[in-house]
Amino acid sequence: MIESAIFFLFSFATLAALIWTSIEVMQPNDDPLSDRLEELQAQAVVSSGHMRRRKGGGGFLNSFLYLVSLIPGMDEYLNDTEKELAQAGIRKKQALASFVLGHVLFFAVMMSVMLYLQRENPWSQKFGGLIAAALLGWLLPNQVLHRLVRRYRAKLQEALPDTVDLLGIVLGTGLALDQAMTRVSEEMQFIYPELASEFYTVVMQVKAGQERSKAFQQMVRRTGLEDIKSLSAMIIQSERFGTSLSSALKVYADALRTRRKLRAEAAVGKAGIKMLFPIVLFILPALFVITLVPGLLSVLRDLKGGIGAK
Repeated sequence: MIESAIFFLFSFATLAALIWTSIEVMQPNDDPLSDRLEELQAQAVVSSGHMRRRKGGGGFLNSFLYLVSLIPGMDEYLNDTEKELAQAGIRKKQALASFVLGHVLFFAVMMSVMLYLQRENPWSQKFGGLIAAALLGWLLPNQVLHRLVRRYRAKLQEALPDTVDLLGIVLGTGLALDQAMTRVSEEMQFIYPELASEFYTVVMQVKAGQERSKAFQQMVRRTGLEDIKSLSAMIIQSERFGTSLSSALKVYADALRTRRKLRAEAAVGKAGIKMLFPIVLFILPALFVITLVPGLLSVLRDLKGGIGAK
């Protein structure tokens, strides 16, 4: 009885810590301007793929990251996770520490639950269960992060045609590129906040003294989208050679809309194939039961009546 109470108490505390970690990771920045400027150098190192040494101190979360980085192979995991968090649009200072802490807690919960469920089984069965729990505890948070990255990229992809078209219109009024991107970010922050945040980040990096080409290259690394890569190359080349950017952006926005239409048509085409398996597994058996069972019951009733009459 005492062991069960301790286990459930530990599970409740761990679940509360996981919920707090998720809230901390997904909570938006209170002051994005200052946070982006302070993390400018760190993001440049992470986005370029270079390894950097971590230092202890600076609070519990930083000390926790430092202890995790001391484990062989974990420093590379921390850098990859930090890069993926940035690609998912989660760029708070403590996002990495919160995610890693939640990952460790989830791993511990899976192992503890498996040990509790198999407390009366022999060690040969416990070993297989622990391996399965360890795999799930390690892989599921990473899959959730991959899913967040794909969702963030899909939102950027969806917002790009309208935002590029608006940027071309604003540039046609005579505003400079930085002013135009700032105006577009302000107009689009309630409709497409993800792409507006990326544009605003580029503007703040340029105002902080970074070259515009490097700022756009970092945006390409953060997002990982070919369309944004093409947009960045177009803006950089237009600035370098002095060509008209507004007309080029209008043409590019039309091309992006055509690609979005083709992606929608491809998704509609795949829907039929995706619906095949649910239809075969769930709808057809129920249809067979509804249509055939009454007839079979009627036949069996007639046969039983005929046999009784004889």
